[in-house]
Amino acid sequence: MSEHCENCEHQDKLLKLRDIIEQKRGEQGALMPVLQGAQELFGCVPMDVQKFIAQEMHVTLSEVYGVATFYSQFALEPKGKYVISVCMGTACYVKGSQAVLDKLGEVLGLKSGETSADGKFTLSATRCLGACGLAPVMTINEDVHGRLTPEAIPGILATYQEG
Repeated sequence: MSEHCENCEHQDKLLKLRDIIEQKRGEQGALMPVLQGAQELFGCVPMDVQKFIAQEMHVTLSEVYGVATFYSQFALEPKGKYVISVCMGTACYVKGSQAVLDKLGEVLGLKSGETSADGKFTLSATRCLGACGLAPVMTINEDVHGRLTPEAIPGILATYQEG
């Protein structure tokens, strides 16, 4: 795809976002659903989209940025095809989730919060995933992996690297 076509696609998404803004204009708390719409369209809420929202909604960029960074549901950069979340809640931490996170980082060459250059994986440490009985736990997208050991990580990742 040429650069021009990518730019056309981006412009089309901005037009759709403008429609969302128009639908929400004047509503109390409209910024949240607008940001949610932007994330759905773009996969994240990058700075150029934040500036567009601020301009179109007649609010400051700092207000848009503040909301986008306060709520964990919003990403400022694209996430990988596979988002790996390692639970760092008490039960998981006590049972070794830090070693699991360290092994993931080693195998993928990533730190928590980073996305691989090929766009395949995003690694993140997260709060309780609500599966304490399976500690330590991680999710890869919607898949739950429990009772983890660092030694199990390469085998688990292999199934996603092939896909």
